[in-house]
Amino acid sequence: MTTPRLGIAFVPAHAPESLRALATAAEAAGLDDVWVWEDCFKQSGLASAAAALAWTERVRVGLGLMPAPLRSTAITAMEVANLGRMFPGRFVAGVGHGVQEWMGQAGVRAASPLTLLREHTEALRRLLAGEEVTTSGRYVTLDRVRLDWPPTEPVPLWLGGVGPRSLALAGELGDGLILANAYAPAEVREVVDVAQAAARSAGRSEPLDVQATLIAATGDGAQERVDRELPLWGRQPNEGVGAAGDARTIADAVLALADSGATAVAIQPTADEPDLDAFVRFLGNDVRPLLAG
Repeated sequence: MTTPRLGIAFVPAHAPESLRALATAAEAAGLDDVWVWEDCFKQSGLASAAAALAWTERVRVGLGLMPAPLRSTAITAMEVANLGRMFPGRFVAGVGHGVQEWMGQAGVRAASPLTLLREHTEALRRLLAGEEVTTSGRYVTLDRVRLDWPPTEPVPLWLGGVGPRSLALAGELGDGLILANAYAPAEVREVVDVAQAAARSAGRSEPLDVQATLIAATGDGAQERVDRELPLWGRQPNEGVGAAGDARTIADAVLALADSGATAVAIQPTADEPDLDAFVRFLGNDVRPLLAG
């Protein structure tokens, strides 16, 4: 097991204007990643990613997940390419088929979400590689589209999902897999195995990068805060999800996810975290050093 990357997750439970303080604190504390999310109808993931990249100099910024039905492939390619050129080596783009209820609310629900995601991903990858793309699929149609300013170096394109077919598609086409919810280590191992098997079937020999989320808290009332947070994300206390306690407790939970296949772990603070800045410093100064040992 290699030492996992440790990051902080900025979820839409926190106001957009609080991102700057969190991103700069994460960089100052030595964290590896800042992960921003695009949930309907709360916050724009691309706007958050662009701002976090501009406010920092070193930390990697990951975006999970851009719903393919909401964004045309050409526009997505233009936006990802811009960030890739302006911040080379620091941006990870994540795409998914979207939560179907939300896609229905927005009037863009696809009859075959996985067909749309496949067409979107394949065309997006070719555009980001600087190719001229002409394609006529069930959902994605492009006529001689080529980016004037493709990325100067590849932008990692990660896919996300929860069902076995979504996981298999991520393994086949993605540079990495974003787990769209918090999971216990045993669950992480199960989904990673599905994606890795699909990657091998597609002839891909390199291990798949995997981003997992850990809901965590420290200090007074930490366990109670985690227990209140879990139902907001479809989980319940005592399911082996989340971590509450001191640096050793949280580091062990991160390492358990890494042992199950996660290469990057984003710590998600609770919505009622009383001091985000102090929590980020705790992760960088106290938790991160324990991961290498």
